[in-house]
Amino acid sequence: MTNALDILRQRGYVGQTVYEEDLYKLLGSESIPFYVGFDPTADSLHIGHYIPIMAMAHMQRCGHKPIVLVGGGTGMIGDPSGRSDLRTMLTREQVEHNVACIKKQMERFLSFEGENAAVIVNNADWLLNLNYVDFLRDVGVYFSVNKMLTAECFKIRYEKGLTFLEFNYMLMQAYDFLMLYEKFGCLLEMGGNDQWSNILAGADLIRRKKHKDAFAITCPLLLNSEGKKMGKTAKGALWLSAERTTPYEFYQYFRNVEDVKTEECLRLLTFVPLDEIKELTAHNDERMNIAKERLAYEVTKLVHGEEAADKARSQARAAFGGNAEDMPTVTIKAADAPTVADALVLTGACKSKSEARRLVEGGGVKIDESKVTDATDALSAYAADGSFVLHKGKKFHVRVVLG
Repeated sequence: MTNALDILRQRGYVGQTVYEEDLYKLLGSESIPFYVGFDPTADSLHIGHYIPIMAMAHMQRCGHKPIVLVGGGTGMIGDPSGRSDLRTMLTREQVEHNVACIKKQMERFLSFEGENAAVIVNNADWLLNLNYVDFLRDVGVYFSVNKMLTAECFKIRYEKGLTFLEFNYMLMQAYDFLMLYEKFGCLLEMGGNDQWSNILAGADLIRRKKHKDAFAITCPLLLNSEGKKMGKTAKGALWLSAERTTPYEFYQYFRNVEDVKTEECLRLLTFVPLDEIKELTAHNDERMNIAKERLAYEVTKLVHGEEAADKARSQARAAFGGNAEDMPTVTIKAADAPTVADALVLTGACKSKSEARRLVEGGGVKIDESKVTDATDALSAYAADGSFVLHKGKKFHVRVVLG
């Protein structure tokens, strides 16, 4: 069998590991159950979850069994990793709703049929009814508070005030790994680099309590050339849900990714073969646009399906000289948009009228082929036939219909 660790290394998924030589031998000799955890803090996953999901898909293609752990229990607390403030507390009903939504999204990436079929489990099944004293005696005894306070996931919160509620999170995530080891023989946990301390705690708990080998792999985070997390849009996070981020917006995000990040995104976010990626990104010239279009199409197809990807690509091409009828369309009421500034806000091009005014003053707005010079211009002056194409800079293009 193809060794999954070779595939993961070649495509750039491996950040940190423990006992890598032993793990390599294990992955090359037998099919093993492994898991990645997702806390249901929203009713959709976002692009920050995408790399671990793709790593899972590659592992499954190499013959290993994915366990998708949805944190119905840990989601009641919230992971402090990378946070400078306390996460919003969710009700049990909110968590259960989010869990159901995430389950549906995972089915786009993993096969839930066959010999190494993926399974979805919810840690609420074993966490919500725990006897706390038994848990402390069973699990807490293996954790050093001094060592926990050196973990990266606690450092930022410790400076501003780490609650005891959050301090329990590491123990609970470690306990998840232990439970999956006992229930499924799970030997490996995977996750983002920011989860290293929590993942390591679980592997260590199994080794100390069960005297058995357990392993960890973390994946790099998706960062831009400045080292900041990718996936932020004008509307917030880049979601995998079409209701939160439309397929067209999703496509356009990757169509406009930085040239220097295109090759990395193709490796991490698609199944395009490596030799093809090398050929696509070999030249830093106009051919890079072909590579970015391929990236946008492949990622959108994986997340939203082929039909949605075809439509998004057609809409994007239409925005740059094609048929306006193929562009994404927004319908607004004429009575609600007497001025250009109103239209910019209602179409989502700007968050506020003041932002709209600054954009127009900077020369960044066109309606059809006419450059707008005053945000207070009457919209009717540009929309005599009841529709027009609104251009915001080089990346936002939408057909607007006045209802």
